[in-house]
Amino acid sequence: MTAILHCGDEERGRIWADVFARDMPEVDFRCWPDIGDAADVRYLVAWTMTPELIAALPALEVLFSIGAGVDQLDLSLLPPHVRVVRMIEPGITTTMAQYVAMACLALHRDLPFFHAEQRAGRWSYRPVRLCSERSVGFLGLGELARASLAALAPLGFRLHGWSRSGATIPGVQCHAGAGQLDTFLAQCDILVCLLPLTDDTRGILCRDLFAKLPRGASLVNVARGGHLVQDDLIAALDEGQLSAAMLDVTSPEPLPEGHPFYTHPAIFLTPHIAGVTRRETAVHALMDNVRVVMAGARPDGEIDRDRGY
Repeated sequence: MTAILHCGDEERGRIWADVFARDMPEVDFRCWPDIGDAADVRYLVAWTMTPELIAALPALEVLFSIGAGVDQLDLSLLPPHVRVVRMIEPGITTTMAQYVAMACLALHRDLPFFHAEQRAGRWSYRPVRLCSERSVGFLGLGELARASLAALAPLGFRLHGWSRSGATIPGVQCHAGAGQLDTFLAQCDILVCLLPLTDDTRGILCRDLFAKLPRGASLVNVARGGHLVQDDLIAALDEGQLSAAMLDVTSPEPLPEGHPFYTHPAIFLTPHIAGVTRRETAVHALMDNVRVVMAGARPDGEIDRDRGY
């Protein structure tokens, strides 16, 4: 019998095993370390992996990531023929779009400023601007970014997007490639990072990039902590080039005790909860993709291993 091996949270594994047994009994759902006959295990679902895990699975054909990204996976551990599929499911998409909408509204209405003033015991005023007077730009135009743009559109923000290869999205002014990056950045009052983390994008949120944003712009990072140069962010905030930042991801996670992000008055910090893989819905997305693979078709979310996304 074809088997799929789950490696990760034990409770999630038990829940998903019950769902597979009920809805897809032709696939034997197993939970690490109970591999059974390794020759049956064609599929692996995991957040991370070890050399020992991969060595124990000689028949592995497809790795399904539990998360929306795959940068946490050391793909060099996998044989070249193993396909890698990231998680695409309604829970991640919906919660990410809601978080981004919340973050953009909070920054648009100067919530970090008012919160700092409250803590200092001051009753301060700032003029209120309409959403239509503010531009929100997205670095990265994948599925999560598109869902977030759709959530922001009814609010009236001027919407922009940038990606390496280009895109066409109704109601969004799209920019493409290195040649259009500076033009894009110059229009972003609020910059949202939803890029995949690759060698090319690591550290992209740095002093040079911040300098190309309008003075007083703000940042939302819901991609990966590795995109951000932390000292450059603090400097940009302290110098007034940026007014505020909302960070859902850091490097490392969690941040060590005493890290300046915890207490900086212009930083809102959340513990990687923007886009959440929900157990109740993710298992059905996984089963759908397993069926697609077994039928010989390309699964939703399969990545190009050379590009890393």
